[in-house]
Amino acid sequence: MRSESDGPGGANAPAEPDARAERSREAANEAALARMREQGIVRLRVPTPFAVGRVNCYLIEDDPLTLIDAGPNSGKALDELGRQLAEAGHRVEDLELIVISHQHIDHLGLVDVIRRRSGAEVAVIAEAVDYVENFGADAERDDEHSAALMRRYGVPDDLVEALRSVSGSFRGWGAATRVDRPLQDGGELALRDHRYEVQLRPGHSPSDTLFWDAERSTLIAGDHLIAHISSNPLLSRPLDGSSERPKALVNYLGSMLRTRELDAELVLPGHGYPITDHRRLIDERFEGHRRRAAKLEALIAAETRTPYELAQAIWGNVAVTQAFLTLSEVVGHVDLLIDAGRVRERVEGEVVSFEHTGGEADIPLLGADTRAGPLGRLDA
Repeated sequence: MRSESDGPGGANAPAEPDARAERSREAANEAALARMREQGIVRLRVPTPFAVGRVNCYLIEDDPLTLIDAGPNSGKALDELGRQLAEAGHRVEDLELIVISHQHIDHLGLVDVIRRRSGAEVAVIAEAVDYVENFGADAERDDEHSAALMRRYGVPDDLVEALRSVSGSFRGWGAATRVDRPLQDGGELALRDHRYEVQLRPGHSPSDTLFWDAERSTLIAGDHLIAHISSNPLLSRPLDGSSERPKALVNYLGSMLRTRELDAELVLPGHGYPITDHRRLIDERFEGHRRRAAKLEALIAAETRTPYELAQAIWGNVAVTQAFLTLSEVVGHVDLLIDAGRVRERVEGEVVSFEHTGGEADIPLLGADTRAGPLGRLDA
């Protein structure tokens, strides 16, 4: 490994642009973390078994002593959470309130273990209470719903069964727990020195919940916004028991537009580093979705295909654990094209294909004005 003093130029040579950019990012991250600590918030980075890596749990040193998200249900995660709490001068047993940002297992898995050890109350958005309290049964219904969708979208039976097996093995990372405080969208999560507006922002999951501290211009965002990766709006079973499939990406784009309106100076995500320019990041995400929709439209215009065939055309044969993610990506972007009248479904037997209509209307939401400019024209 070379140091700056190795080779021509030595230590006084100008740093490479990438190195300067990396140092700038690190400095911004450290400043954001320092501001977070000044607000009495401690980031606890808990390990997960998933590709996304560690999950950010946030300890709010207030009355009650509050933990937002808890990590997956594993001994390793619990040990690491306990160690980082001790570094902050606390114990698991000291926690008084646990708040769940959304229904995914890397965020709610340890909640019941912590609740039993500490006696803490548990709070979650009202729409997700039944899911959290009946996690095992609801996770099984999720798997059944996903399997039916996959078959409808052209995924071969052997891959569907493989995915169900993987999902079943993941279920142990989650756990049900009793909910003491259902939270209302637009309501308030009030601590002694912090007051957060509760904001339901579905998309990545149906229960994505943000906590907005207007006084400090700080947003605790869960997986709604992540700096280094784009949150995948997953195909999900409706939490209200309805039969209509939620349009996850359509919902997510609408949610991001609402988040863009906030005058947030600091956004604390569920993974990775704090975000200090959320509007720029949201504009980048919209541009990325515009490009993905354009690519899918071109593929469909060339040939009518099933969602599974479209996923293979873009990503090829991905790992089994990624297959449902890629399918969610395809269906979400095609929902935008269907809503714009540019693509329609064609059903043959029990399998859906997508065909082009020849339409050229702007796409709702992607045509919204942001700093990145109008995004409705896919041929721009």
